[in-house]
Amino acid sequence: MIETHSGTPLDERSLALRRRMVDCLKASRRGHVGSAFSLVEILRVLYDDILRYDPRRPDWPDRDRLILSKGHGCLALYVMLAEKGFFPEEELERFCAFDGILGGHPDARKIPGVEASTGSLGHGLSIGLGMAIHARMVQSGARVIVVLGDGECDEGSVWEAAMAAGKHRVSNLTAVVDYNKMQSYGSTYSVQNLEPLADKWRSFGFGVAEVDGHDPAALREIFRRLPLAADRPGAVICHTVKGKGLPFAEQNADWHHKNRLTDDEIAQLYRALERP
Repeated sequence: MIETHSGTPLDERSLALRRRMVDCLKASRRGHVGSAFSLVEILRVLYDDILRYDPRRPDWPDRDRLILSKGHGCLALYVMLAEKGFFPEEELERFCAFDGILGGHPDARKIPGVEASTGSLGHGLSIGLGMAIHARMVQSGARVIVVLGDGECDEGSVWEAAMAAGKHRVSNLTAVVDYNKMQSYGSTYSVQNLEPLADKWRSFGFGVAEVDGHDPAALREIFRRLPLAADRPGAVICHTVKGKGLPFAEQNADWHHKNRLTDDEIAQLYRALERP
């Protein structure tokens, strides 16, 4: 099993994206910090190098679909969508504001580029499966990528969808697991051990790859190989660190979600993300 350690370096782009996420937290004073910070490189590579989309036409029929099933990690998604032009970057500083569009979980009715409203865990893979089957029926080249949390994989609905995806050999569907090994209140090993995780996906008929989820080059190489198998859905297990980039928050369940962040805590977040 590939392990990712806190010492994995972050380049300037990754640090800058995280600083932008802190801008959101500064405005809202709350958010799922650890859950979003483990996602940054995964979403960065997908939106920079892999996905086909047009921010001027967010409903373009042949676009690739990304579903953030672990919707509480939305800070990372919002920063990417704003950077790519789906909505003005000024919206980031109204994160969780009463009159803003960016809530604590993604809302597809309000936010251009959000494919599904998520937050209640366990539903994203089923939604993505339906989209992938439809794309195949209408002979579209659209791909569907569903980003799951590891704690979310405790949900039976995830494996029901996986079983159906394997049966239908939906090769345009890929599950990406943010395997940071920490749930909301403890480690996945103590709450509900997922191992052997890769073998579980294989047993459901998926092509499987494992990767360091904070290494953009390694992620890029894996995602460019999609589909992992010509006649099967894929699962990419990304070994990550919860709260990556914030030494005091890494693998610390206290930072799964923070509320009423103080000025001192916001300053601490910015200091941790200064250029080396």
